[in-house]
Amino acid sequence: MSTPGASVAASITGSVAGKRIGLLTASVSTLGGGVAEAVLSQAAIIRDMGAVPVIFALRDAKTDAQAARFANYETHLASRQGPAIFGYAKDMHKQMMQAECDVMHLHGIWMYPSRAGAVWAQRTGRLYIISPHGMLDPWIMARGRWKKALARRFYERSGWRRAAAFHALTSDEAQDIARETGAATIRTIPNPAPAARSHAADFPAPEVIFIGRIHPKKNLAALVAGWGQLSASDAGEARLTIAGWGDGGEVAALEKLVAAAPGNVRYIGPVHGAAKQELLARARFMALPSLSEGLPVAILEAWANGVPTLMSRACHLPEGFSSGAAADCGTQADSIAAALRRALALPPMEWRAMSGAATDLANGPFAASTTAQQWRTVYGALASGKLGA
Repeated sequence: MSTPGASVAASITGSVAGKRIGLLTASVSTLGGGVAEAVLSQAAIIRDMGAVPVIFALRDAKTDAQAARFANYETHLASRQGPAIFGYAKDMHKQMMQAECDVMHLHGIWMYPSRAGAVWAQRTGRLYIISPHGMLDPWIMARGRWKKALARRFYERSGWRRAAAFHALTSDEAQDIARETGAATIRTIPNPAPAARSHAADFPAPEVIFIGRIHPKKNLAALVAGWGQLSASDAGEARLTIAGWGDGGEVAALEKLVAAAPGNVRYIGPVHGAAKQELLARARFMALPSLSEGLPVAILEAWANGVPTLMSRACHLPEGFSSGAAADCGTQADSIAAALRRALALPPMEWRAMSGAATDLANGPFAASTTAQQWRTVYGALASGKLGA
């Protein structure tokens, strides 16, 4: 395994100018959640370094309506056949071969794109890298065991062996990758934060927000239960606003929880673009008591807007705790309630210090310029066929 600094020092790089770098994933619409956002962010990084990003994804229920999301990039969408859980698309491999990419970068695992990436590498003799995006986390591995066992046996294991390297978002994920795949070459590079800005308010109204996928791993039931433990004096005029998307069953379950919660809890559905920015601009804190994450883009978005966070250690962002940009809320309703009480009682001066620390993280270790230089090194090495362990 190697740290980002060691990656830069050890890699023998070539030029990436003009190289065609494939970004392979299951979904590039908002249904893809944080992985899709990471792919689009990666495409921007690749373009800025003078290379050509080429996106390959499965067509889903939202891709046609959301074509503007990826309109600036060469994008190939393949229609799915068969069970959605596997995502087989017979045209995907053909599209990949015709695109003549120099490097392929797989984002996410456990679906057909994993197989397509491995076959592409075998037939072209070119190098590819895999970003699991937290999908080898122990909490994730404990769910859907039969599906993962079949995928590992029939295509994942062979694809892992063929990959030139794995990409980890955090040092914790690097350990997960090494344990599950046995990979020797792992590059650790975080997701980049958006361009940082100071918070829109000097001391915003007491609104705590959640933005993200509505999924059991986000632990929203515990968040709502923890909020319910706040007394009238704890909460005052504060409110909890939950924004996000998910499948029908998960959203319905959340709506039922919110209906039974205090009146200062609301679910507003998905937010994107200007609506998301408006929500971040008025938030005092973002809460994310997750049970499992890769590296949550929502936290980076919050920090880039000067919004401190209440998060669990499963978010794998210890920099937030050490810098003072975040407070540990744990994953249980009691610990979440305690963190909310402390946060809502924080004096303006102390909140401003947390907000400034959040912006500093987005400007520093998670800045796009920092991660772009690391990716330039890795992609250059892959394109030249000289990526070392």
